[in-house]
Amino acid sequence: MTAVLQNDTFLRACLRQPTDYTPLWLMRQAGRYLPEYRATRAKAGSFMGLATNRDYATEVTLQPLERYALDAAILFSDILTVPDAMGLGLSFAQGEGPKFEKVVRDEAAVAALEVPDMNKLRYVFDAVSSIRSALNGRVPLIGFSGSPWTLACYMVEGGGSDDYRQVKALMYSRPDLMERILAVNAEAVAQYLNAQIEAGAQAVMLFDSWGGVLADGAFQRFSLAYSRQVLAKVKTEHEGQRIPRILFTKGGGLWLDEIANAGADVVGLDWTVNLGRARAQLNDRVALQGNLDPNVLFAPPEAIAEQARAVLDSFGNPLRADGSHGGHVFNLGHGISQFTPPEHVSALVEAVHSHSRKLRTGA
Repeated sequence: MTAVLQNDTFLRACLRQPTDYTPLWLMRQAGRYLPEYRATRAKAGSFMGLATNRDYATEVTLQPLERYALDAAILFSDILTVPDAMGLGLSFAQGEGPKFEKVVRDEAAVAALEVPDMNKLRYVFDAVSSIRSALNGRVPLIGFSGSPWTLACYMVEGGGSDDYRQVKALMYSRPDLMERILAVNAEAVAQYLNAQIEAGAQAVMLFDSWGGVLADGAFQRFSLAYSRQVLAKVKTEHEGQRIPRILFTKGGGLWLDEIANAGADVVGLDWTVNLGRARAQLNDRVALQGNLDPNVLFAPPEAIAEQARAVLDSFGNPLRADGSHGGHVFNLGHGISQFTPPEHVSALVEAVHSHSRKLRTGA
């Protein structure tokens, strides 16, 4: 892992340092929209077969970088590896998404919950090291975890949910049990992200995918407070290098100031937020990541380019009048759809890189 980083644009943007153009990566960039990913998954036999095999995880992480001039790689894994290591029995049924054999809904289940031995997640850290080595300095590697609240949603519901009825019922009826789950999750997530950093991750992202389903007040108490706990414990530096931390709350635009004060270097925004207004509101205290609607990628290439330029124009030139810099990392406002035509991503990458260079030169 001693290879010199050839493209540090993503890391510089995260830390609000000057960049020649706006860096780009995509949430779920290694995934089912790529035929080469589907071929590797077929070889692996299952999603977990893919995620728990170091060589397969390395292969699929690098696949989008072979197609597109992306500025960062993100570890191929799943946010539910942590509760799986707690003994909840994770499985993925075809077409049904994740399921847990055990749910955490009563006093006994909550009392039994413990921070897992990180050795149970050794396959993740081995994949991080393998990917970092295979990248050979091409671009930085992002590690990630689900937020304590988002993990709790799956642990209580037993899988995905349309209405979050079980987790919210527990939260409102027994907030003491909910907070015990969240405290265990926060410690586990902090240890998990630090282990990824030690294995070679050069930035980390906390996915608070379901924070936006909470009411005002409940969000601050049951989601943001525990994301803040994680960020306070995650390394900001490793082997002399700054490690940017990204916090993404889908549906979090209402709480932008509070999220920006949680301790992350970068705040991820979904597509419902006006990027220019968010930048002005936060006055460049943090970098921003986002926030193209993923469904734009179903439009023709010229429309994709137009929408990408609109996102970049909304943020504007990162250089401020006082000579300091804001930071912008271009991304989608959520994960890329499995039905996205791969060639449409090429149009997006080209538009982001070319137009963001023009913004910096005033052309």
